[in-house]
Amino acid sequence: MPQAICASCDIQCQLKVEVPDSGLVGDVRPKPQNPRPLHADICMKGVQAPASFSHERRVLKPLRRSGERGAGQWQEVSWDAALDEIAERLQAVVDRHGPEAFAVSASPAVLQNDSGMTRRFMNLLGSPNFISGVSVCMGNTSAVNRMVYGWFPFPDYGNTDCILLMGHDPKPHSWTPIYNSIRRAQERGAKLIVVDPRKSDNAKRADLWLPIEPGSDAALLFGILKVILDEKLYDADFVEHWTTGFEALCQRVDEFPLERVSALTGLEPELIAKAARMYAGARAAVIPWTPITDQQRNSTSAIRLHCTLRAICGNLDVPGGESMMGLHPRILPESELELHGSLPDDKRALQLGADQHPVFTYRGMEPLREPTRRVWGHEWVNFSHGNYMAHPTAVFRAMDEGDPYPVRAFFALANNPLMSYPNMQRVHRALLKQDLFVAFEQFRTPSAQLADFILPGDSWLERPGLLDGYGWTSIYRTSQQVVQPPGECRGGYALWKGLAERMGLGEHFPWPSLEALYDHRLEAMGMTFAEFAETHRVHFEGFEQKKYEATGFATPSGKVELESSVLADLGFDSLPYFREDPDPGPDFPLKLFIGVREDEYFQTGHRHIDRFRKRNPEPKFWVSPKDASAAALVDGEWAQVVTRLGKVKALVEVTDEMPAGVVRVPHGWWRPEVEEGDGTLSGAWELSDAQICPDDGEDVDLEQGVPQFKGLACRIEPLAVP
Repeated sequence: MPQAICASCDIQCQLKVEVPDSGLVGDVRPKPQNPRPLHADICMKGVQAPASFSHERRVLKPLRRSGERGAGQWQEVSWDAALDEIAERLQAVVDRHGPEAFAVSASPAVLQNDSGMTRRFMNLLGSPNFISGVSVCMGNTSAVNRMVYGWFPFPDYGNTDCILLMGHDPKPHSWTPIYNSIRRAQERGAKLIVVDPRKSDNAKRADLWLPIEPGSDAALLFGILKVILDEKLYDADFVEHWTTGFEALCQRVDEFPLERVSALTGLEPELIAKAARMYAGARAAVIPWTPITDQQRNSTSAIRLHCTLRAICGNLDVPGGESMMGLHPRILPESELELHGSLPDDKRALQLGADQHPVFTYRGMEPLREPTRRVWGHEWVNFSHGNYMAHPTAVFRAMDEGDPYPVRAFFALANNPLMSYPNMQRVHRALLKQDLFVAFEQFRTPSAQLADFILPGDSWLERPGLLDGYGWTSIYRTSQQVVQPPGECRGGYALWKGLAERMGLGEHFPWPSLEALYDHRLEAMGMTFAEFAETHRVHFEGFEQKKYEATGFATPSGKVELESSVLADLGFDSLPYFREDPDPGPDFPLKLFIGVREDEYFQTGHRHIDRFRKRNPEPKFWVSPKDASAAALVDGEWAQVVTRLGKVKALVEVTDEMPAGVVRVPHGWWRPEVEEGDGTLSGAWELSDAQICPDDGEDVDLEQGVPQFKGLACRIEPLAVP
């Protein structure tokens, strides 16, 4: 029975796949690889994936726009005809404006299966302007982690004694393997601390629940550190020998007595102290990555404080702590294939947004090149595809306003940028002004409806895969091709190879197929991809713990930089800090919290699947009974949330799990069943949260420029009609 790695979300569950004699994707039955007493490592999205891939609305042939953008008028063309015209029009943009006028937005689903070819093409062409949703989801986190200790560590759930979840809420149908790992750890006796404004599923199972004020994570972490430092609960030997800036950190932490932290977070001082003692008192503890801290106006400081807690409590590279695995010694990493060194220095200097928000850009990562080579043996390491990105808002501003230079060609790869970045209004204007807009997609999403070409992409059942957990680990897993792609669907490698051959870059894409590229990456293993996949479902050659004792950390100082030399040289505060929210005024008395995973959906996807829409047919705001009463909201009726940027509507769900003063706004809603051309972009202009999220000013993080998705000021009001 073949095995495949599900890409229905970003967690990558490895599955067995049963293929009936029909060989049709709609008849495929994914099954868990290792059924366990807990929930098996598969969710409803993986089970229903074949229904998605055989859906009647799936794009099966290349489409060229034949009417106005968004009118829904398309003409089928061949791949050759599409690539010929795309290459010609892209070359015209490059000739007129330079290669930096070409930008790409891609999802991890594509990037994990093209072995670095997206960035390879861009770097060889000369464009630094790659963006991705990982700018607000793990990619940015990994960049900040590298500035503190030179790597992005992975939690050792199997041996840990304490788990601190900062807003993250893995469930049976959302981040399923992480849910299972947490439950197994608890069965062993590990403690669970959950920080979350609402009483989430994990909060109900926690040893300690801290119902925090949204957006105040950094303040809470200062309070936890205050207790740990005052009570000397830290690893003094590690701090003395392997950190810089400890005294300066202590002085900054002293600015946050528990009374102040309590006022900022809404938490009782003793509860904060109890959490600090539970975490620091564990033999080994982990703070798993969380998208919540990624998406706040104090994101950089909060992530740095995560790193600080891990380090001073002795939880780096030890059993039960946070593992820094390094790269696989015998498999060619994607970062090498991306050819970042081939991008000329003058083009790298043109990367949009690097001047104002540099953390995950080339400029921010530049000081780590030599330390990374020294410790890890490679000059360029691109975690989660997010360490050398342009800043999304700067890219869309250049597309919209031509400032500081025009961007006139844009590709969206398995990515719905209109709904995936803040300030949907700006993104919409930007897309309309492109000389060339190409969407590589399976469905005509709201973004794809505005494209000049839609190229039909394959699925995870229809291609082979060699995956390393987004460069985060040295563990490789294989995914075998189960069925042939339907119609004329192709993979991302075929797109880039086809364009490269038409634009004079063909010699840099010599592999005839994706599998041949995998063969190249596995040459040091002495086997082809087919042989490797048959032999190894998972391959891991082990790693040394406390490697830093021999190599130091991959930072300029060689130590954990509690006071960051990199950020100081970039012109930012060398220490973490906390910016209090600006006064929103009387018009916006509430705070919104965008997100909380819905079991049926991932990001903007899966809403075309009938079974899921029957289970969860419409978006819902979650509000407390107190707020519902104050705003005259009725459970089950329509309402709208309004911010200074815009408004979005959904049904009201009144629940005791929500604290007063906070409104949960769902992410990624549109209606695929609504035909194109009605002016709503299939409901996106009514339901998408992206139109209420500002992307500038006081509502973004200083160093990264990430938006305030957790704690933005808003109001909610009833709607008379839907």
